Amino acid sequence: MSAIAYPVHEAKTVERPHALRDPDWVRWSLTAVALGIIVLFLCLPLGIVIVEAFSKGWQTYWSALTQPDAQSAMQLTLLTALITVPLNTVFGVAAAWAITRFEFRGKSLLTTLIDLPFSVSPVISGLIFVLLFGAQGWFGEWLRAHDVKIIFAVPGIILATLFITFPFVARELIPLMQEMGSEEEEAALSLGASGWQTFLMVTLPNIKWALLYGVLLCNARAMGEFGAVSVVSGHIRSLTNTLPLHVEVSYNEYDFVGAFASASLLAGLAIVTLVLKSALEWRQGRR
Repeated sequence: MSAIAYPVHEAKTVERPHALRDPDWVRWSLTAVALGIIVLFLCLPLGIVIVEAFSKGWQTYWSALTQPDAQSAMQLTLLTALITVPLNTVFGVAAAWAITRFEFRGKSLLTTLIDLPFSVSPVISGLIFVLLFGAQGWFGEWLRAHDVKIIFAVPGIILATLFITFPFVARELIPLMQEMGSEEEEAALSLGASGWQTFLMVTLPNIKWALLYGVLLCNARAMGEFGAVSVVSGHIRSLTNTLPLHVEVSYNEYDFVGAFASASLLAGLAIVTLVLKSALEWRQGRR
C-alpha cells in the first residue's frame, strides 16, 4: 500500500504593511538616543563612582570601608533593613489579602493610604515624625518624661524607613492576587483545608515570585533611603549615620575616597538589585 503524500504548507511570516513600518533611520535614531541617555545618566555616573573609589589604590579603598564610622554606618543600614523588610513583608501580604479577598468599609481608603508614601516627599515624611516625636512635638513631653528617645536615635530611623518602604510589597501583590481570583483557595477550603494550610499550600506558591520581587525592591529602598532618614537621624557619628548619610558627611569633609568607597557599595547593591529583578521578571515571564 503506497503512502499518501500530503502537501506540506510552510508557515508564512506575516509582514506589517509598508505604511506601518518605520524607516530604518528612525529606528536607528531612536535606538541611539535611548542608548545615549542610558550611558550618560546611568553608566557614566556609575563608572565615575567606581573610578573615584579606587583612585588611590585598593588599600586606601579598603581602609576607607574599615574605618569605625563606615563600619557603624554599614551596621545601622543592615539593622534597619533587617527590621523594616520583614515587617513590611507581613504588612504587604496582610494588606493584599484583605483588599483582594474581602469587602469592607474603608477599603478604598486603605488602598489610598498604601500609596501615600509614593506621593509624599521623603523629607516631609521625616518632618512629620519630628513633629510627632521631637522634643517640641505632640508626644515629645511624654517621651522625655519616660526617657524614650525616638528622634535622633535608631527608632526614628526605623520608623521613617518603615513609612517610606511599606507600599512596595503590597503594591506587587495586590494586582496579582486580584487577577488570580479566589477559586483555588475556596476549593481548598471546601476540601477541609484550614486557613493556614490554604495560604501555605495554595496562595503562597502562586504569589511567591511577586512576593520576592516586592521584598527585593523594599530592601533596596530601605538600604538606600536618604531624605526621611536625614531629617530624623541628627547625623550623629557612629550612632545615627546610615550608609547614604555617611557618604554625604564624608564628601562634605573632603574625604572623597571614603565617600565614593561607601557610594560604591550602594551602587553594587543597585546592580545586584537590577540583576535579581531581571531574573525574577524572566522567571515570571516563563510562568
